Amino acid sequence: MTVANHLAFTQYREKERTKHVHRLHPYKGKFIPQLVEYFLDEHTDDLKTESWFKPGDIVLDPFCGSGTTLVQAAELGMHAVGVDISEFNTLISNTKVSCPDLNRLYSAARRLIFRLRAFNADSAHLEFDHAVTEALSEYNKMAEMRYGKPQTKDYAEACAAEFLQIWHSYLDRFGIQLRQEQADSFLALWYAAPIRAEIEFLREEILQETDIVIRNILLLALTRALRSCRATTHADLATLKEPVFEPYYCRKHSKICKPILTATKWWERYVLDSVSRIAEFRRLRSPTHQVCITGDAQNVCIESALRQQSPDFANFVNKKGVRGIFSSPPYVGLIDYHEQHAYAYELLGLPRRDNSEIGPKSSGQSRAAREQYVEEISKVLRNCERYLAPGYDVFLVANDKWDLYPSIAKKSKMQIVKLYERPVLFRTEKNRNQPYNETIFHLKEAQ
Repeated sequence: MTVANHLAFTQYREKERTKHVHRLHPYKGKFIPQLVEYFLDEHTDDLKTESWFKPGDIVLDPFCGSGTTLVQAAELGMHAVGVDISEFNTLISNTKVSCPDLNRLYSAARRLIFRLRAFNADSAHLEFDHAVTEALSEYNKMAEMRYGKPQTKDYAEACAAEFLQIWHSYLDRFGIQLRQEQADSFLALWYAAPIRAEIEFLREEILQETDIVIRNILLLALTRALRSCRATTHADLATLKEPVFEPYYCRKHSKICKPILTATKWWERYVLDSVSRIAEFRRLRSPTHQVCITGDAQNVCIESALRQQSPDFANFVNKKGVRGIFSSPPYVGLIDYHEQHAYAYELLGLPRRDNSEIGPKSSGQSRAAREQYVEEISKVLRNCERYLAPGYDVFLVANDKWDLYPSIAKKSKMQIVKLYERPVLFRTEKNRNQPYNETIFHLKEAQ
């Protein structure tokens, strides 16, 4: 099996790989939309010698994640059903494919921007932030002129210690307390006190919105802002190490940086960006149905769960049948999907089902963990097979370094009919410079 380099999609710029609603919220471990589009659309080429889906078909994604398959199905004129164990993932997915009143959404976003400004009108922390930002800018200019760019650990530590004295003088002048009194929760441990006050103010304002679709869009913009405001270094945003509430030497920017002290900039940027992205997608999407349901794909009754959210769509699925699956199951021992959005679960009061995740990082990659993974992925496929139309096609994207999918296919009473291997070159994690290959498994009913 050869690696299909054109499936790396290197011809697409970052903006195109995160087009419209695909960047509505950060999500570790999602595949790029061009990969989904390649296998769902009707084109053929030297590698893809036949097409399997057409407009009007129903596609199922039992590991829906952030909804990439649902979004691309909507673009291509297909219906789609997603399933995910995470209630926050379901919120992300359904929000991406929602159809709000755009004028009302924009008005709500603008109102909340002004409401936060009014909330902060007499707050000393914004004055402190402005003053210390100017002082830090001058200090970094001086340090660079005087010593040249920091080259050693000792130099970096000396600069950080020198500016720390200036920092404390400003804290005393403005009477600012950054650390919260009790670090007994994620929001208490990882956020400066002024930011938490701003975020909770916005949450209560958003919850007064009576339009559920608009409320969910605003809440998702809020959690996106919340993620960007964690008290950590710029280099450790993807993998938190310890809270940072003082200036530090930043390895990413090669200068002294400070922790984030207000959510205002991020909130204004993200809420307006969300409106823009949803409006852009509205112009591209087809008049089709896409719904993600919360449930364990190993045993959820998709028809019943779908009927609770969209009875008409449930009837359509029952009558027509699902044409096939396009999904990326979790990898063994790689990501704890609930934990990556711990801030959102706590802020929104959503239930966590960490113990129901398949292949979580917390379970490791031992032989026992891999055997359990095979059983659980097989169980998902057997459960989903009940809803598939005759002649179905299943596509699963995986990095199968332990060669588990032949066993998964056998236990699912399916057969692997073809493999497509692609290099993964675009990554956001720290080891993004270590590309790897992943395989798209094409399965059909065993003969």
